[in-house]
Amino acid sequence: MNHIKNILISIKNFAIKYKHVIFMTLSFLILDFTIRYFTRNINFYKITNLVPNLFTIIWVVFIVGISNSFNSKISKWLYGICFAVSLILFLTHTIYYAYFKNFFDFSSLRYASEAGDYLVDAIKNSPIWVFVTAFISITLCYFAIRFVPKKKDSNYKKLVIIVIIFLVAHLLTPLLLGKPATTWDAWRKPRNVYNSFNDNKRSMQVAGFYEYNFRNFYVNYLKKDTPVEDENTKLLEEKFNEDVSEYSNKYTGLFKDKNVIFVQLESIDSFLVTKEIMPTLYSLKKNSINFNNHFSFVSGGGSTFNSEYMVNTGYTTPISINKGAYTFSKNTYSYSLPNLLKKEGYTVNAFHMNTPEYYSRDVNYKSFGYDSFNSLKNQDNGKYYTDNSFWLDTELINNPTFNKLIFNTEEKFADYIITYSAHMPFETKKGVCSLLVEDKTEELSEYECLKLQAHETDNMLKLILENLKEKELLDNTILVLFADHYLYTLNDKTLLDKFKTTENNLINHTTWMIWSNNMKKVDVKEVTSQLNILPTVANLFGLDYHPNYYLMPDALNTGYKGLVFFSDYSWYDGNVYVANSEVTNGKKIKEEELMEKNQLVNKYIKINDTVLTADYFKNIKKNVNK
Repeated sequence: MNHIKNILISIKNFAIKYKHVIFMTLSFLILDFTIRYFTRNINFYKITNLVPNLFTIIWVVFIVGISNSFNSKISKWLYGICFAVSLILFLTHTIYYAYFKNFFDFSSLRYASEAGDYLVDAIKNSPIWVFVTAFISITLCYFAIRFVPKKKDSNYKKLVIIVIIFLVAHLLTPLLLGKPATTWDAWRKPRNVYNSFNDNKRSMQVAGFYEYNFRNFYVNYLKKDTPVEDENTKLLEEKFNEDVSEYSNKYTGLFKDKNVIFVQLESIDSFLVTKEIMPTLYSLKKNSINFNNHFSFVSGGGSTFNSEYMVNTGYTTPISINKGAYTFSKNTYSYSLPNLLKKEGYTVNAFHMNTPEYYSRDVNYKSFGYDSFNSLKNQDNGKYYTDNSFWLDTELINNPTFNKLIFNTEEKFADYIITYSAHMPFETKKGVCSLLVEDKTEELSEYECLKLQAHETDNMLKLILENLKEKELLDNTILVLFADHYLYTLNDKTLLDKFKTTENNLINHTTWMIWSNNMKKVDVKEVTSQLNILPTVANLFGLDYHPNYYLMPDALNTGYKGLVFFSDYSWYDGNVYVANSEVTNGKKIKEEELMEKNQLVNKYIKINDTVLTADYFKNIKKNVNK
């Protein structure tokens, strides 16, 4: 009994002696805990997980320890400044989150002059816990400063020890998040989120309040840009300094000021485009520019988002380094497809069934320049659909909210629709097929399910045409239709052998067509890929753009010589397929031409990877502004 009593007395004496330290610590901890607790519906990384709490403890111990290493006067001032900065950041984050559903980013300071337009409304819409927390924290700060004991001398030895402990602990803590991943789902691995730090909501959950502020500031202002090697500087200068001011061809401005709907067709392989399986898509070929030698290739992880990235930016995931396309959301995309269209007065909106967080589309589509990214699954905070009917592509058109936004009858519009229904699995009792099969007792083959799911996508295309006709938009709207990738998701790979070349990267052959009502059919035999879509569309719509800003050229230009390269540096020009610098399909090519194209592919990949990793267009934009 006396032992317990002595322990309680010791605790009491410690609390009395170091009450200023306790109040200091609590004044910081409450800011971190409440911001992560009340935004826990982000639902990515639990508030109880070790790493964010450890980061917060490391930072708080560091700030409090440093503050108390000096004499009482400096201690009060140093602590007070650190607390004031923390409180201001806390209020900034929470008020910003209440209005934008995202955390503040230091890069947003460039738009500070616009803040007055929404600041009052943002404060009014902030939840009460923000101000209650601020009040409690300020109260704790008051007592912390009041109880700082009088001390004349500073303890520099203690200061050095605290700094060393902080640096070591801060360096080791990220290791607890595991190793970085290079797989398709790397975007949702905590270590990758921390390393890239491009998704503010997830970054806050993974790092905690204090580490978030430090690392966000570091990424925006202190982190050095990836240097451009001297060898690559010359390549970039040659490409981006080329005079293309007089660029035009017979297709330039053909669709000037018309509406456009981009439809990225999930898993719609070329052999599915038949009168039986997809009658609508098949019939659209009669009035389309058909790119018959098109390839949807994959580089890095996340084949679907890779296609989205290529079509919207004209570049692909870096090939020479392991980085997902979704890690470049902080790059400058003034040259992107949506930004080009916005400059011409278009509204630009994207539509998909999945949540905005998937592939970090929320941050990436905002970075691309879209006005909005709209999710069926996320509609009404996930309460609109009580079943899985949002898997059906027809819902993208039948949903009243989506329908009104897609078919804008008042302004020029550009829509980017990402389909889903032809996504794996292709099983009677799982996935989309389970929603489409009429006889639930019948066991369909994988191919039969695939055909049902592809037909559902086709029905969506039929609805698009019906809506355009009903709203008198048919003659003034262009459809750009392309597949995101071939059907690599099939379990029965022998099915692909029946329809296409499968022994090399030519398996990536897919569909791309550009449709206009009553247009005369055009067949393009030159090789194309997703990288050709943006410059080709920009020219067709007569957009104000720089043709040399994109990796690959307009596929409709006179003299265009088709070429597609793949992530293993193999390539195809419509004649020879080359792997490891050698022709492997039995076709003939001059040795000199073979060498030139091998070098060209290497040049393309160097330019592509350098532009993205060095955020090259940020410097181009600066020079233009100057």
